[in-house]
Amino acid sequence: MKKPELLLTPTAVQDIEKLAEAGADAFVIGEQRFGLRLAGDFSKEEVKQAIEVAHGLNKKVYVAVNALFHNDKIDDLYEYLPYLQSLNADGVIFGDPAVLMVAKEVAPHLKLHWNTEMTATNWFTCNYWGKKGAKRAVVARELNMDAIVEIKENAEVEIEVQVHGMTNMFQSKRSLIGNYFEYQGTIMEIENRKQEKNMFLYDKERDNKYPIFEDENGTHIMSPNDICIIDELEEMIDAGIDSFKIDGILKSSEYLVEVTRRYRKAIDLCVNDRDQYEVIKDDLLKELEELQPPNRPLDTGFFFKETVY
Repeated sequence: MKKPELLLTPTAVQDIEKLAEAGADAFVIGEQRFGLRLAGDFSKEEVKQAIEVAHGLNKKVYVAVNALFHNDKIDDLYEYLPYLQSLNADGVIFGDPAVLMVAKEVAPHLKLHWNTEMTATNWFTCNYWGKKGAKRAVVARELNMDAIVEIKENAEVEIEVQVHGMTNMFQSKRSLIGNYFEYQGTIMEIENRKQEKNMFLYDKERDNKYPIFEDENGTHIMSPNDICIIDELEEMIDAGIDSFKIDGILKSSEYLVEVTRRYRKAIDLCVNDRDQYEVIKDDLLKELEELQPPNRPLDTGFFFKETVY
């Protein structure tokens, strides 16, 4: 039975070794101006350092270039993509066809992963982008388990699924919060790594807090809960899903290490000793629940029900 890749989104270069020791197989990093909703903002030099560290540990690095590109940023791709190719990045995550077209022209050896967050909802779409050059598709977070398994059964590309962390509900290209403060005569620094500057939308009726994440690509409103299916991995592993992603956005390095350890154990047992996985999976879920902040309960997202936020 094939063991799926365990994919992490580190907050900084120094996270990579710790996460690798905890069991991560691969990492998603990137620079804010090119990638959406990154757990950490990696400069070009830090991307180079991260790839060197990861490759030294026999781990893979995928660089997020999945922003929506306006005309004024296209020229930057002609320099950035060949740079990533020269670093031997293991893949580039894209959503905008401009990235694919520029990569074919100036960085043809880059492996491409198609990720538009919301529109990978059937295998025809995944295979369409596969025929255009993508090697992997990241399926939408709004799919249930049956749909994910059916996509994998018919896909001609690798399939990646998020199994843990928060998900995006809304994005605007505008800096809505920054613009609001500027209108009031106060300039708010756009900084999404300072925990004390977290901002939320509060839903009194449901008692939910929706984190607001603002970066160079605009404003993003995130889910009030974190996905966690550490106790429901069997069906996707049996289907041959290629990569399980733990999203580290707005999470601490320490939290990510502990979550990675639990998923590493769960995946290994689910593949190698299914009976033992069945015995301990509920305990692993309880351990993760204890790691959660009070305002971030765990749920199964859309895997088994129509979650309504």
